[in-house]
Amino acid sequence: MTEKHARPKRRRRVLRITLLLVAVLILGTAGAGWWAYSHLNSNIDSVDLDQAIGDNRPKKVVANAQNILVLGSDSRAGANADLDHGDVSGARSDTAMLVHIPEGRAKATAVSIPRDTLITRPECKDGKNKTLPSAKRVMFNSVYSLAGPACVVNTVEQMSGVRVDHFVEVDFAGFKGLVDALGGVTVTLDKPMSGAKGGLKLDAGSHRLNGTDSLKFVRTRYGYGDGSDLGRIGLQQQFMMAMLSEIKKQDALGNPARLYKLADAGTKSLTTDSDLASLTALSDFAQSMKGVDPDTMETIMLPVAYDKVDPNRVIVAEPQATQLWEALRTDQKVPASAKNSPAKG
Repeated sequence: MTEKHARPKRRRRVLRITLLLVAVLILGTAGAGWWAYSHLNSNIDSVDLDQAIGDNRPKKVVANAQNILVLGSDSRAGANADLDHGDVSGARSDTAMLVHIPEGRAKATAVSIPRDTLITRPECKDGKNKTLPSAKRVMFNSVYSLAGPACVVNTVEQMSGVRVDHFVEVDFAGFKGLVDALGGVTVTLDKPMSGAKGGLKLDAGSHRLNGTDSLKFVRTRYGYGDGSDLGRIGLQQQFMMAMLSEIKKQDALGNPARLYKLADAGTKSLTTDSDLASLTALSDFAQSMKGVDPDTMETIMLPVAYDKVDPNRVIVAEPQATQLWEALRTDQKVPASAKNSPAKG
């Protein structure tokens, strides 16, 4: 065979090998992408709110506004047991925030509901589909342990008149994983945190907290301020703002590698409503919220007053609470009078 005939064959062979390698790389990448997608999707648990609650739900007033109930569960099950060794069975909604994102998605408002608030629990189904009758003067955080997240959503809707569009629940392990995936979160204290009753001990000033210490920070009660649950809400709101700012600073939503790390950590202990229970739905929702700036987010505690029968509990303060819920329901600015809580913490 002459050199002239050999060259085209060599070129064709090199071309075939190159095309084969490209095909392998494409298939490999697609396979890895499918594996990653399936892996993250399988992490997410969900609850169908409409099926669990039924038709007894408030009407949505402003179509493009969004209300998301964010729950932090204090379950000691599974990996959570290593993060809190308290001898407590079941789980409660250790943290509850109703986050209102107005039409236009520019400025959000987060309303924290104190866990010790005495409320009227509506009739709900528990985890075994058994009907729990309505009950008065029950602690808000007990609703989760008795009937699960759908009943918490139902309770918030009945007490506020605000339609909850979505709910997101993260437990101890999920919270720790999110913070560690970010490489920590920086918080600043204007006075020392004493570390009372096994809590975190910190000097005044700025601190970079890992996941374990961040969990201690948001759960600190007796070692900071007046030692009340109302005082702890301030720490939880402060940490939420710091965490959102960290996500924005790192451009986590625009960095595929970091986004995957965050998603893997977060979805491992994540429960959502069924409409958010896929990676695609969560991603689309996150992208739609990119215009919300943590620096302009308003944090409010539901106005409460100390209960006259049991001073260790609080009750919803009126007319402030009604004014607050009405502002969220109709997508209006929250008036100053609605932020005045008789019980300060």
